[in-house]
Amino acid sequence: MHKTKQNFKVQLFVTTLSIILFVLKFVAYYLTHSLSVLSDALESIVNVLAGCIGLYSLYVASKPKDKDHPYGHGKAEFISAAFEGSLIITAGLIIILEALSSFSSPTALHALDNGLWILLITALINLFAGLMAKKIGRKNNSLALVSSGKHLIIDSVTTFGVIMGIAIVLLTKFNGLDSYIAMLMGIWIIYNGYTIIRQSIAGIMDEADMALLENVIAEINDNRNKSWIDLHNLRVIKYGPLMHIDCHLTMPWYLNVHEAHLIMDQFTDLIKSKFGDSVEFFIHIDGCMPFSCDICTLENCPQRQASFKKKLDWTMENVLVNTKHQL
Repeated sequence: MHKTKQNFKVQLFVTTLSIILFVLKFVAYYLTHSLSVLSDALESIVNVLAGCIGLYSLYVASKPKDKDHPYGHGKAEFISAAFEGSLIITAGLIIILEALSSFSSPTALHALDNGLWILLITALINLFAGLMAKKIGRKNNSLALVSSGKHLIIDSVTTFGVIMGIAIVLLTKFNGLDSYIAMLMGIWIIYNGYTIIRQSIAGIMDEADMALLENVIAEINDNRNKSWIDLHNLRVIKYGPLMHIDCHLTMPWYLNVHEAHLIMDQFTDLIKSKFGDSVEFFIHIDGCMPFSCDICTLENCPQRQASFKKKLDWTMENVLVNTKHQL
């Protein structure tokens, strides 16, 4: 719950900041009449809309599980990110269209030095806020906050690009460069919008997060209990701040229910200590089979039927399959 509240507060800060920077950028456009500055200001409109959507999605995602949503509301963040990516692409297309039209009807530029200083301030603020939002979003497993952070960083990069272009225009007096800069910024914005949509669709479709899987497997391998004889059919899915883990865990067949449950608690506590309390588990406990003796490291097993031969490391290749392992 603490992480959820922190995500919401950071997103609220990001949204408020987007509104302030949006006003500043349009002041810069009013002073300069620069198309590249306008392109940057148009993206700020997207920032405001995306910030509001992200804020609402975090509110929805923070709601507890209920009868209609047994897995919680975390996927609202994926929908928010997809919409935000769509808005980013739309802004990029508008910028390119404006740039193309300017080639035939160029606009006179003026007061570029004043506009440059205003843009520099907005770029630095955006960069700081974006890095902060992205860091906290990754720490708290919030795609909506990570997307907002990426969006702010993208916005700062485009603003720095516009600043460089304005500086070149001031030095060379070549006003036509303004349209080319706007065109490049539009292409850059569209590409980044695509990457955000791609990530959100992956979340909606429950695409496997290979980096997360590797981290989970590494943590289990490094702290392996000898009573965890085998691990297979592992699944890791993220629903916003919630991480869901399914797996089959093989234990000695002769344990009673209470003993097996205590060993299972050690397994879940290990993962929660690494990834936080927002993890839910569906663990199927299997009893070991005679062929498990070859890979079982449990010492002084009263029911051992064969000597230990080799410790089997759990890897991405062998824990995802729905088959008990054997030599």
